[in-house]
Amino acid sequence: MQSTETAQRIAIFGAGSWGTALAISLAQQGQRVTLWARRAEAAETLRTKRENTTYLPGAALPASVQISSNLETVASEHNVWVVAIPSQAVRSLAERLVPFAAPSRIVVSVTKGIENRTLKTMTEVLSEVLPTIPKQHFVALYGPSHAEEVAAGQPTTLVAAARRATVAEVVQQLFMSRRLRVYANDDIRGVEIGGSVKNVLAIAAGIGDGIGYGDNAKAALITRGMAEIQRLGIALGAQPQTFTGLTGIGDLVVTCMSQHSRNRYLGQEIGQGKSLEEIEAGMKMVAEGVRTTDSAYELARREGVEMPITEAVYGILFEGKDPTAAVSELMTRSAKHEDWLPDHLQEEYTSES
Repeated sequence: MQSTETAQRIAIFGAGSWGTALAISLAQQGQRVTLWARRAEAAETLRTKRENTTYLPGAALPASVQISSNLETVASEHNVWVVAIPSQAVRSLAERLVPFAAPSRIVVSVTKGIENRTLKTMTEVLSEVLPTIPKQHFVALYGPSHAEEVAAGQPTTLVAAARRATVAEVVQQLFMSRRLRVYANDDIRGVEIGGSVKNVLAIAAGIGDGIGYGDNAKAALITRGMAEIQRLGIALGAQPQTFTGLTGIGDLVVTCMSQHSRNRYLGQEIGQGKSLEEIEAGMKMVAEGVRTTDSAYELARREGVEMPITEAVYGILFEGKDPTAAVSELMTRSAKHEDWLPDHLQEEYTSES
């Protein structure tokens, strides 16, 4: 494994907060890493200041981090590609990478989201556009992680998920450090669904914060929101136990609770009466939960999965529903048992247990 690690050259596509934080962490471990910025002027600023003053102020970029806006050079010279851009832009980036998609490449998605219209996860989008790279070489690196804390060297855990265990383990070893612990997992579908849909629930948590609800409401939201994520994930072929782990309950808790969470912040602003348009206009970074709400809502309809909290967030974001009215509707739904599976799967799961 060590000989494989030392042969890797890592390119991070996307100089936002998360891409920058990962570049810092990898460089501090002695990895050879290049950070790609879409705009030449942004790359020049990063090279000159050695700091991402726009997206991650206060975190110094090590001198060993190479910075470039030349996509062709970066793509051709690195054999591990890390995709760290907004989810709805992943397809267009992948299309530009097609000429450099050799079978030996490993592609790591750290972007959390589900593509609108196609309803595909990020590794599904990437593998569809880059068919010359084996499907087993696509990895999702997800987990409860805020860029600010990773850049500061605070203890953080992630999950590297891939269809082939040895590929997940290569990525695990590349990113592991004394402050960044990585677990390997083969349930890439469950990891991506959990790590993406949790952003929808974070918006809901923020709405509750903005309205002024307390800890009781947030605990209920996190718990029943996790039931929604599990139901959807299982319907899509994920393993139930994945959602009890870092990319399930772990990621959901940190995103719903943290002051660093962009999705929670966006929800809070909505709960205080602002419109989605004015909130997004004032944010420097993308709150992935907005577009993921659209995709999760459509996935639930397609799969026949009950997701009432997700439906409520969809109504608030896209149909103009009043947040307090949405909460009232949730609280006055018909009485139910505390089941986390859809009715047609509950009996089967109980009998197997």
